[in-house]
Amino acid sequence: MTKVFVLILLVPVIWSLAACSSGSGEALTANLWMLSELNGQPPLPDAAITAEFSEDGKVSGTSGCNKYNTTYEVSGNKITFGEQGALTMMACPDPVMEQERAYLEALAAAVTVEISEDELALNDANGNAVARFDAVSQALDGSSWEVIGYNNGKGGVVSVIIGTEITAYFGEDGQLTGNASCNNYFASYETEGDSISIGPVGATEMFCGEPEGVMEQEQQYLAALGTAETYKITGLRLELRTAEGSLVADFQRAVQP
Repeated sequence: MTKVFVLILLVPVIWSLAACSSGSGEALTANLWMLSELNGQPPLPDAAITAEFSEDGKVSGTSGCNKYNTTYEVSGNKITFGEQGALTMMACPDPVMEQERAYLEALAAAVTVEISEDELALNDANGNAVARFDAVSQALDGSSWEVIGYNNGKGGVVSVIIGTEITAYFGEDGQLTGNASCNNYFASYETEGDSISIGPVGATEMFCGEPEGVMEQEQQYLAALGTAETYKITGLRLELRTAEGSLVADFQRAVQP
């Protein structure tokens, strides 16, 4: 999906809704929420819509194309969003922009919220669910990712070659597996707090001649993994860094259809 940056614009956002159960504020902040249904329909693939409520009264996320944020206040079972919000203004394909507008309209129409286990629903004044969300775990174990950029070992972070894909799955058994753009790879990993150690890294031995540079990319990525010392998950993003803070690899969560 091609995005064209246009500008950043502050816009007023006023949403009000009432929660239907006590402790809803705590339940809201416990998870990252990913849209699973909008006005009764599943969202478009590759256009993730999220909402993340922080304990300091801020809510932010992506609305499919743009990023949005505003403030919110919980009082008992009620929640009120602030009058002033920020929304980036980026251009995406028409279907994505139409979905984004529908999502923001759904938020404006919501008056109640239901939270049960790992699901959240926003309902309009007639009790119809205008938006449903699933909770997304922020744990590393059991998570799947796609690489956005990686350290090439030459002092820089580079993007993945167009037409290739690098994946990573951090299994609950302490095994890291994925595809490095040509070969499948595997390694053990351990975490303690925000610290991580990966390796040694092994891989199959296929050769890919196209696109140009794919084998060099694979070698650089696999070498970078062994230098990771810390990790951080923020919403749909994962960063691996060295002990000195240099970026090892930048990932986006692999959204399941």
